[in-house]
Amino acid sequence: MTTLGRVPRLYRSDVRAARRRLGRHIRVTPVCHTEVAGPNGPVGVSLKFEYLQHGGTFKVRGSLNALLASGNHERPVVIASGGNAGIAAALACAILGRSCTVVVPESAPHTKVAAIWAYGAEVLWHGTTYAEAARYAEELAAERRALQLHAYGLPEVVAGAGTIGLEIERQVRARPPVLVPVGGGALAAGIAAALGLRGRVIGVEPAGAPTLHAALAAGRAVDVHVNTIASDALGATRIGDMALELAQRYRIGSVLVSDDAISMAREYLWREFRIVVEPAGATALAAIQCGAYVPQPGERPVIVLSGANTDLTTY
Repeated sequence: MTTLGRVPRLYRSDVRAARRRLGRHIRVTPVCHTEVAGPNGPVGVSLKFEYLQHGGTFKVRGSLNALLASGNHERPVVIASGGNAGIAAALACAILGRSCTVVVPESAPHTKVAAIWAYGAEVLWHGTTYAEAARYAEELAAERRALQLHAYGLPEVVAGAGTIGLEIERQVRARPPVLVPVGGGALAAGIAAALGLRGRVIGVEPAGAPTLHAALAAGRAVDVHVNTIASDALGATRIGDMALELAQRYRIGSVLVSDDAISMAREYLWREFRIVVEPAGATALAAIQCGAYVPQPGERPVIVLSGANTDLTTY
């Protein structure tokens, strides 16, 4: 890992190091080769069942990698999160026997807060937005001399997420495009770093939270207004600097999908496969079903189903 200016540069070697570090702490999640309904008939895809990861989210890979790489295993951990990053941090700390405090905004879904509690973390409410919670978490970490985790802003978190890409390489023949939901960008960026220039990653974003799309258009990270059903997981208002650097270096594409398309994909996964995912977990599939991404002839894209922390009453 090197640093260009203030943005760390991540490489495949960093992702491979994360895989060695994580070892048996994480699940190698399965892939299912199947067909799904597209706008013009069946489309062949490979579904990566990352929603089966410990804690129901890919983010546990990054949290565990960051903690294992931190060196000092006695320091408490603090993170601001309205959802899966908090769940992942709480679970990672439970696995490693470390104390964890998650600062959540008042808008955090009760289902996800309950999961954070279930893994033994301290939960503190602060502010009405993630930004307010994040500022308080930073103050708290300094006060407690704690290790502060971040959902997508740490190189170890991005590298941990990238281990999914190494798994896909072993599970899927050839080098098909990998469709990935994007919020802060750690998942897409990590997979791109793992696959390198020989791979192809397509970021799929809700039209109501186009962090990567807006950044690629502007040539820099910009703030966006968030208004989407997937905001509890894809609610970042700005792409991470490291994610943008990787997106530009490895030419990550971006497509937008509507909330209606996300809802339809989520319902389709339940109806056809009995798969329960949160809206963010169905976002990449929505791009295939609504035609936002059209595979080339003979191409079978990989669809990452990223998380399953949801309220079953919303189905």
